Amino acid sequence: MVELSVVLADLAAESEELDRAVADLAEERWTLDTPAAGWTIAHQIAHLTWTDEQAILAASQPDVFITELERVAAEADPQALVDDAAATGARRAPAELLAAWRQGRGQLSDALASVPDGTKVPWFGPPMSPASMATARIMETWAHGQDVHDARGLTRAPTARLRHVAHLGVRTRDFAYAVNGLRAPADPFRIELTAPDGDTWTWGPPDATQRVTGDALDFSLLVTQRRHRDDTALAAVGADADTWLGIAQAFAGPPGGGRKAGTSQ
Repeated sequence: MVELSVVLADLAAESEELDRAVADLAEERWTLDTPAAGWTIAHQIAHLTWTDEQAILAASQPDVFITELERVAAEADPQALVDDAAATGARRAPAELLAAWRQGRGQLSDALASVPDGTKVPWFGPPMSPASMATARIMETWAHGQDVHDARGLTRAPTARLRHVAHLGVRTRDFAYAVNGLRAPADPFRIELTAPDGDTWTWGPPDATQRVTGDALDFSLLVTQRRHRDDTALAAVGADADTWLGIAQAFAGPPGGGRKAGTSQ
């Protein structure tokens, strides 16, 4: 099990990398469209800011978070809630939005570090340990950061932090089947990914008949639905593994629309 302090340090580093991509952005360029339909760069940062705020509430005042979650579930469409929050945040002045995101990141780290040992944090999906919550925040930050980098035409070097994204992508295999109305396979898959440093990251039994192999960056882009499967070099052995690569998603919520083949859109 990965130490919470290690995951929080990686979350801070991932956030700082994205911060560098927007810190020098002229105010008018915050309205640049990103590959996510209807979302500008401002929407992307606003979404991260809002989600961090929700995570802070869940970690520090779980009863309040649960009460609010029950109210929202009864009164609103969860996806509309996410979109509305991003739209509201995107209307803030860029400097104000950036300052709020930076402040929230620090508060979230403190809140997760203060959760008592053995305590699960409530969330929009199943409750999570603080380390799992931090891992999910890394995945979201990296994925929305990809949208920002794509919007700006920037390329970022993959890092060892991709392991968090890939791990979450593997762990959410059965969830991806479920949200697509499919029965998850009973047997585990073997996943073998080439890390940025050339090492191999593996999950699952070596003798599994259903297998996925390829580059860790490609896999991370796929499970966050930032690239179409056809635009990766991932390989599947077995019909179940092949199906999974067409529906994989590491994020909560209904099936994502993904991106069109041949583009980052």
